[in-house]
Amino acid sequence: MKMSDLIAQYIIRMLDEEHGSCEIRRNELANALGCVPSQINYVITSRFTPEQGYIVESRRGGGGYIRIIRVKTDSRVAMMHIVNSIGDEISAASAGAILGNLVERGMIDEYDYAMIASALSDKAYSAIPQEYRDPLRAAILKNMLVTHVMMK
Repeated sequence: MKMSDLIAQYIIRMLDEEHGSCEIRRNELANALGCVPSQINYVITSRFTPEQGYIVESRRGGGGYIRIIRVKTDSRVAMMHIVNSIGDEISAASAGAILGNLVERGMIDEYDYAMIASALSDKAYSAIPQEYRDPLRAAILKNMLVTHVMMK
């Protein structure tokens, strides 16, 4: 198992034990897990984002900490936050990461994931000039997610 997976699991366990909110001291956690503090930063910035349902606050300095809060929201509200976070263009890899997170959170099922991912794949856009692919992919992803919300 990768170190980033171990760090993420450790933080999720802390969140579960503390009812959705925990404070982390980066250096202490790095020492406990046998990694460098920058790995803690990487995991927090990549896996504990607002799109994934988390609020991250930090305070710098000697008594500094990183507070992670799991946000409990209505799935429609969460989906609309995700749609609004997509922007004007998105790569196939980023779209896949968003879809994977939606499956992990139970917001879409495996079938929806497969159908949407196939519609957003680079293979599906092979006839489209490269400079138009990411903007088109973003528009289609947003439309599919909004439609998904409306159908539920």
